[in-house]
Amino acid sequence: MPIFERINRLFPVWAILLAVIAALVPELFTGLAGYIKALLVIIMFAMGLTLTKGDFARVVKSPKPIAVGVILQFLVMPLAALLVSRVLGLSPELTIGMVLVGATAGGTSSNVMTWLAGGHVALSVSMTMVSTLISVVATPLITLLLLGQSIDVPVLGMLLSIAQLVVAPIVLGVVIHHLLGTHIQRVEPALATLAMASIVLIIAIVVALNAGRLSTLGPIVALAVIAHNGIGLAAGYGLARALRFDTRTARTIAFEVGLQNSGLAVTLANQFFTATSALPGALFSVWHNVSGSLLAGYWKRRHVSNAPPAASTSRG
Repeated sequence: MPIFERINRLFPVWAILLAVIAALVPELFTGLAGYIKALLVIIMFAMGLTLTKGDFARVVKSPKPIAVGVILQFLVMPLAALLVSRVLGLSPELTIGMVLVGATAGGTSSNVMTWLAGGHVALSVSMTMVSTLISVVATPLITLLLLGQSIDVPVLGMLLSIAQLVVAPIVLGVVIHHLLGTHIQRVEPALATLAMASIVLIIAIVVALNAGRLSTLGPIVALAVIAHNGIGLAAGYGLARALRFDTRTARTIAFEVGLQNSGLAVTLANQFFTATSALPGALFSVWHNVSGSLLAGYWKRRHVSNAPPAASTSRG
C-alpha cells in the first residue's frame, strides 16, 4: 500500500501543520474535545492489531528493560525538572509545576510514538503500566523530597483510565490479530495511517484547548518545557544504549522517559497548588506530542538495529 506509506512518512509534517492551524484557529478543534478518549481507543486498538501474544511473552521473559525504563523515568525526569527550573530561574509556582510533570508516570503518548517509530510496543505498554503502579508511592515521595510538599495521587482513577483506554483496546486487537493475522498484515500500513490521523487530531485538539494559555506562558516557560522533554528523550535513549540495549528497545525507553502523564500533573497542580503551577503541565501536554511525533517520524525512516552497540548479547 504505497499511498499509505507515503502518507505515513510525512507524519511530522501533518503534526506541525495541524498544531499551527489549531493555534491560529482554535475554534475549529475545541468542539472535538469530547472525542479525545475515543481517538485514543482507536489508536490503541489499531496498535493491538499489530501485536501478538508472543510480543508480551518476550517482555515477561526479559524484565530488565522495564526495570531500567521505570528507574530512569523516576530518576531523570524529576531531577531534570528541578535542574532546568533552577538554571532558568523559574518562580516557585512554576518550579512546582515542572517537578510535578517530572514526577508523574509515563503517558500513553509514549505507546503511540513507540509504535510509529518502530519500537517495542508491548514493552512500552508494560512500562507505562508498571510506572503508573509505582507512581502511587513515587510521585508523592518525589514531590515531598524535592519540594517539601505532600500530595495525594488518584491511583485508582489512573489505573481505571489505563485499563479502559489502553489495556482493553490493545487486548481486543491482539485477540483479533490471533484470529485474522494474515489479513491484518496486509493492511498494517493503513492501520498506521489511521493511528497517525488520530494522534494528529489529538494534537490539534490539545493545542486548541490551550491556545489561550500558550500566549501567556512566555518564552521562558516554553524553553523550560522543551529542555525538560529533550533531556528525558536524550537521556532515555543514550543511557539505554550505554547499557547495551538494542536500538528498538532504546527508542522505546526514550519515549517512556521523555513523554509524561502531563494531564495528571495539571490535575494535581490545580488540586494541591495554584493555576500557575498547572501551566508547565499544560504546555508539556502540547509539546511532548509534537516533539514525539517529530522524533517518531525521524526514527521511522532510519534503519532499526536489533543488535546492542557492542559485543554484549543483551537484546532487551
